[in-house]
Amino acid sequence: MAAPPPRAPGSAGGRSRWPLLLWALLGLCLRPAEALVEGLYCGKLVCYDVLGVGRDASKAEIARAYRQLALRYHPDRQREPDPDGRGAESAQEKFLLIATAYETLKDEETRKDYDYMLDHPEEYYSHYYHYYSRRLAPKVDVRIVILVTVCAISVFQFFSWWSSYNEAINYLATVPKYRIQATEIARQQGLLNRAKEKGKSRRSKEEIRKEEEEIIKDIIKNKIDIKGGYQKPQIYDILLFQIILAPFYLCKYIAWYFWWIYCFNIKRQEYGEEEKLYIIRKYMKMSQSQFDTLEDHQKESFLERQLWIRENYELYKQEQEEELKKKMAMDPRWKRYRRWMRNEGPGRLTFIDD
Repeated sequence: MAAPPPRAPGSAGGRSRWPLLLWALLGLCLRPAEALVEGLYCGKLVCYDVLGVGRDASKAEIARAYRQLALRYHPDRQREPDPDGRGAESAQEKFLLIATAYETLKDEETRKDYDYMLDHPEEYYSHYYHYYSRRLAPKVDVRIVILVTVCAISVFQFFSWWSSYNEAINYLATVPKYRIQATEIARQQGLLNRAKEKGKSRRSKEEIRKEEEEIIKDIIKNKIDIKGGYQKPQIYDILLFQIILAPFYLCKYIAWYFWWIYCFNIKRQEYGEEEKLYIIRKYMKMSQSQFDTLEDHQKESFLERQLWIRENYELYKQEQEEELKKKMAMDPRWKRYRRWMRNEGPGRLTFIDD
């Protein structure tokens, strides 16, 4: 019988050898030594080989090897030149390499990443990410940093509110309306008389005046409810307590929202005074603190005009805009500004004699 013809490279037998060759080449290219990259950990050297230990070495063995090598290659002990002639410079480089190897292997997480890099050299970019993410990660717990920051902001916020509140009290003490009322209350309670009686023996008039001023301010604090941004600060208004009570406020708002829908959208109940003022405030796009600063007669006028009805509020808004335009038209400053814009404003070409 004639011998069978040789198989072409593309035949079944030729194709069966190609995957084996590819896997062999791939195994040579992706050997563990390829995972050693300059700039990562110990560079082209294996950290275990630098310390002279195996991959199964314990932390105690790694620490013992590091201490021995550190004593041997410490730059202060390398005064004489090495056989290669480099001397202390070579010892310092060796010492830094030993320290790097120890820092890599002493930490369990870092050592786990390093072992994974040796076993999986093909995941090149992943090794870079894990290496630099650990090196650049903050040493302090982020939760502690956030807590300290929130506490610092809360303390600053609380003292700032107290400062604003004291400024408001000092201002109200100079307003004749509140000062006269506070003085009358102090006289009725006999506080001013006690201050004068105490001052007859030793204190001067200036000291008596300061004490009377403090009495008037205390009465204003107790008798006048300051609202808005200058109201008396409460401990639960600061940022720390607001964050802690956020779930409670959220549940409270959800319950209020469903109650509103049930009462006024489903059952069609009439609005109360509080609900009417709430709708008016929303139409005016004012916060609760801004709305609280309004006088009581202003709120009463809002209720009289039924501004919680959208059509009434739109009419009120147009009236306010017209009134504002009239005030601006009669204001002498706006007149001068319009005159300047008409005569010398932008887009006007003027000639100035030298």
